[in-house]
Amino acid sequence: MVETYYAGAYWPGRVEPLESYARRAETFFRLLSSADPTFSRWLEKAGSRSAALKLQFTPNAETLLGLFEKKQYRRDEAGISFSAWNGEPDGASSAVRFACGSTSPLLGDFCTLNLPTEGAVRERILSATSFEQVLRAMVLAWEPEWAIATSQVHRDEVLKLSKAGTFVGWVTYFAHSRGVMPALPEPVRTKPLGDKGTLLILTPERFTASNPQHVALAAHVQELLVQSGLLKPLSPSPSPM
Repeated sequence: MVETYYAGAYWPGRVEPLESYARRAETFFRLLSSADPTFSRWLEKAGSRSAALKLQFTPNAETLLGLFEKKQYRRDEAGISFSAWNGEPDGASSAVRFACGSTSPLLGDFCTLNLPTEGAVRERILSATSFEQVLRAMVLAWEPEWAIATSQVHRDEVLKLSKAGTFVGWVTYFAHSRGVMPALPEPVRTKPLGDKGTLLILTPERFTASNPQHVALAAHVQELLVQSGLLKPLSPSPSPM
């Protein structure tokens, strides 16, 4: 079975003008493109592949604002919900989804990136360095409370006993508001992300749920972070994972 990977950033609902969402999205797409060339082309989604391939857009603030003003992308009066993909063939494509401006006490805001499941692009992207760049794009654009880039298999297993915000993945981000990062064992590394927070990288090699050492390391680091008070459920809980 091929192990799939994703990245996601989550934060409490933040109501802003549409222009602010457009500027944040422009920053996200621009920084994401530096992670890999496959993230340089984006198209709206549609009912069929042939229709979607006609919907390429330039992800600048002006164009994005025009898209966000469309009824189909309005979450409610205050927010938006937008999806895009990069037009690559099945198995090699990536898809972005973000929702901003939630006013519900039950839903937060989020940005997710689903990654290729096969092919050369997948092998190129699945590195700690690429995932650091992906989370950097999410953090600097959206200013989340918590973000993660990891194996979906491991995430699903952990979620059987944990809630979002209370576990770690291959690369995890914690906003400074969550607390101070404790000393962690090798090969774990931490990196400051400007004045926003800290990235935690479990291992420089590809993290997989099929590797018992990786799973054990994640569990050990999770326990250390629980003891430090850094891990706590997101409030409100994110809708997608």
